[in-house]
Amino acid sequence: MKRGVSPAFILILAMLVNTSCLASNEISVSRRAELVSLVRNDCGSCHGLTLKGGLGPALLPISLQDKAPEGLRETILRGRTATAMPPWDVFMNEAEANWIVEQLMKGFPNAH
Repeated sequence: MKRGVSPAFILILAMLVNTSCLASNEISVSRRAELVSLVRNDCGSCHGLTLKGGLGPALLPISLQDKAPEGLRETILRGRTATAMPPWDVFMNEAEANWIVEQLMKGFPNAH
C-alpha cells in the first residue's frame, strides 16, 4: 500500500493559505494606513519609533524571526499580563492583527 499526501489534506492546506490571503486583502488601503500609523506611533511609544526597542522589545524582522505569528497576534490582541503590553483588541480585529504581524515579520512600512 502506497502512502502519500491525501488530496483532502492538500485541499485543506490550500483553503487555509487562501483564507489568510483573503483576510489581508479585506483590509482597505485607508485602514492599512491607519494601522501603520497606530503601530508607528502608539506601539512605537514603547517599542521605539523605529521599532528597534525601548520599554518593549524590538519589533524588527530579525528579532521576530523565531516567534510564531499566532503568538504575536495573540500578544497584540490580548496583551501580556503583568507587563506594560496592553490588549489592542478594542482597536482592531484578528485579520488586522494578522496583517500587522505579516508586516512586522517582513519589515514594517513607514507612515505616510
